[in-house]
Amino acid sequence: MDVGVVSRSFPHLKNRDIAEFLSRNNFRWTELCFSSIDAKYWVYNGRSDLSTLTDERAAELISDYRKSNVEVVSIGVFTNLLEPDEQELAENLAYFEAHMRIAGRNKIPYVATECGFIPGRRGICADTYEADFQRLLKSLKWLTNKAEEYDVVVALEPCVLDVVPSAKRMRDLIEQVESDRLKVLLDPANLIANSSEEDMFHYLAPHIAYFHGKDRRVNDAYGRVVGDGDIDWPLFFSLYHIHTPGVPFILEYVNIDNVCEIRDRVLLSS
Repeated sequence: MDVGVVSRSFPHLKNRDIAEFLSRNNFRWTELCFSSIDAKYWVYNGRSDLSTLTDERAAELISDYRKSNVEVVSIGVFTNLLEPDEQELAENLAYFEAHMRIAGRNKIPYVATECGFIPGRRGICADTYEADFQRLLKSLKWLTNKAEEYDVVVALEPCVLDVVPSAKRMRDLIEQVESDRLKVLLDPANLIANSSEEDMFHYLAPHIAYFHGKDRRVNDAYGRVVGDGDIDWPLFFSLYHIHTPGVPFILEYVNIDNVCEIRDRVLLSS
């Protein structure tokens, strides 16, 4: 089984050094977040100034991986699609669109995000849930229409901590968006408290763009490296090989010191 790593695992390295490290250690794929020391643009749940990320510079950063035979599966954005301020939300969507343009021009199939959240109010709040969900639905319809223009796909990462907290709810959302330009970035750690390993594939297998590889204990707020949580990895990988063979599996929550060890855990479990 092939394994990848998210590029933001190595924020202390230059972009080219990340690419060369991945290649040297036989990692096939990456989710590229522009977060290296020589290209700091990535902001979790927000946005940054992209004025210096020219088309030429973006292509140069992407080519570092391709020259090292590492496939860039996705550009990771992870902005807030639930922002209640209309002007701020419009700017978040424009920020996402800028990444879609980069992906389209460089023939990268996916552009990834979570639902987003309001700091201090993450998760399902009964008094705002319906409005939050409708805002997310509207944002995704706008983004998938734009995705048609750039010939890319929006990969949404659901999570038990957010307004799409289970595999079934994610499939329901896909059906409501009504676009094949929306797929799932499936992180099993994000759903294990609400969805079994079987449920994840039962509801989502046809819609999976790629996987994040991390773990979680069911009562934890934060993830762990593969093997340190409650996911049944032999079961998960048996389902993976049945339903989604060859779909990119890209590690998260690793660093330069443990990433090869965690890769080997995956290979032993798969």
